[in-house]
Amino acid sequence: MSETQLAAPRAARAEPTEDPRRPRRSVPRYRLQPLSLLQWVVPVLVILGWQWASSTGAISPSILPPPSKVLATADQLWAAGELQRHLTVSLRRILIGFALGASIGLALGFVVGLSKIAEGLVDRTLQMLRALPHLALVPLLIAAFGIGELPKVVLVTLGVIFPVYLNTVAGIRTVDPKLVQLGESYGLGRGARIRDIIIPGAMPMILTGIRYALGVAWLTLVIAETIATSEGIGFLAQNGRDMLRNDRIVLAILLYAVAGLLADQITRLIEARVLRWNPHYQGGNR
Repeated sequence: MSETQLAAPRAARAEPTEDPRRPRRSVPRYRLQPLSLLQWVVPVLVILGWQWASSTGAISPSILPPPSKVLATADQLWAAGELQRHLTVSLRRILIGFALGASIGLALGFVVGLSKIAEGLVDRTLQMLRALPHLALVPLLIAAFGIGELPKVVLVTLGVIFPVYLNTVAGIRTVDPKLVQLGESYGLGRGARIRDIIIPGAMPMILTGIRYALGVAWLTLVIAETIATSEGIGFLAQNGRDMLRNDRIVLAILLYAVAGLLADQITRLIEARVLRWNPHYQGGNR
């Protein structure tokens, strides 16, 4: 037998053919979602147009500095440690005020949503307080608490309470009563019905309220940080106005915008995690 005939069986043994019945292993492919890229088209075009208009003189750079100037200012403040300090102070105010406001709003929302007696006692008063513009309470808060941190945190708290409260009550009331009755017929107690039926059913509205409240919190902080303060993003804008530094004012505006966007994205991730059972929240549909 020739060497060629001997080598053929060896090659066949060395390179076995793949069994067509065996499922092939899928190689994970990471692709960018077109929608995620589409979301950045308008911001990128706005920044490019802004840079072009400021560079060519279509918009006076003294009125609206170009993005390159704003980034240079941010770099200088970061190198001096000033930007980190302002960011930390503003984030602390938001976290404390939002945590207090959301906790109060959730507690009141569940009490009113689950009890007709509590609704009769509390809801009318809360609706009257909601009609008051909380930003108009600034002079009263200063008179009551001074010009320290407390009035700023209280102002953010007041801005957060009512969006969370209203959406929590609305979410509880949109739960299908037939589901509650079904749980009762299966022997679920009141606590189990609240945990397993009412809270999951109301969660989409509750998280919507939290998302809205985050935006209101940052809007309120803009006003709160102009109240006789020496720290925070609002102070950075106020200082830029006093020094006729529009680049600092624009930087403060951009920081507020980016912080609000990040807060909203974090809430979206929580929604996708908590509401993964809901088809409307799967695959990043929101």
